[in-house]
Amino acid sequence: MKINVLTTFPEMFVPVTEQSILGKAGEKGLIEVNLINIRDHTLDKHNATDDTPFGGGCGMVMTPQPIFDALRSLGEEVESHPMIYMSPRGKILDKELITELAAEEEFTILCGHYEGVDQRVLDRWKMKEVSIGDYILTGGELPAMVLIDCVSRFIPGVLGNEGSADDESIYSGLLEADQYTRPREYEGMEVPEILAGGNHHKISLWKLRESIRLTAETRPDLLKAWLESEPDLSAFTKAERKELKDLIERLK
Repeated sequence: MKINVLTTFPEMFVPVTEQSILGKAGEKGLIEVNLINIRDHTLDKHNATDDTPFGGGCGMVMTPQPIFDALRSLGEEVESHPMIYMSPRGKILDKELITELAAEEEFTILCGHYEGVDQRVLDRWKMKEVSIGDYILTGGELPAMVLIDCVSRFIPGVLGNEGSADDESIYSGLLEADQYTRPREYEGMEVPEILAGGNHHKISLWKLRESIRLTAETRPDLLKAWLESEPDLSAFTKAERKELKDLIERLK
């Protein structure tokens, strides 16, 4: 997959895209992050990429010319792939969009800065606005990194375990249960006995109970959606299903 990123701060991406899982994916040729410095395309003698907004208001707005030319430098094919603008007024990033992008061969991300970009950029290039949450950052670079990281997890070969992406907290419908590793006891705190017992059925039931409890405490909206999806609990006995139902009723 090729991911084009238009930004005025390309150096911000290097520590993220060249390290850890993303770095290894790049070395394997699974992901190519193509960084385009918008300033390289400005015709302004001072290398400016922003100007004051029409109609007044605080801050500056990124001008269309350098962005238009930066996009055109990618070739005509760029318009046949998804184009994303990281924006606080956009659709909240979710699994549906992430998996859609992961199925693409290429897509482009525009990182805004200052108070945003000239609307004609978004209109002309038919950009989809995407947000990573209801808060404001100083630019689109950090949200773009979040998007790249999320999408990369769904590209075959990036994760060691191909099922890991779907099994994660949130994507599975519930928050993930607590996790432990060696040593069995540390400073007086012990791993729950059931996790070390080797009974995989009991472990699965324990993890589901804990996931339900944690989700009810911190994300009741997710628990409601999970219940409405009518999850398949056929792997558990009738008595165990009743136990889970009683637990949910107590937590409501």
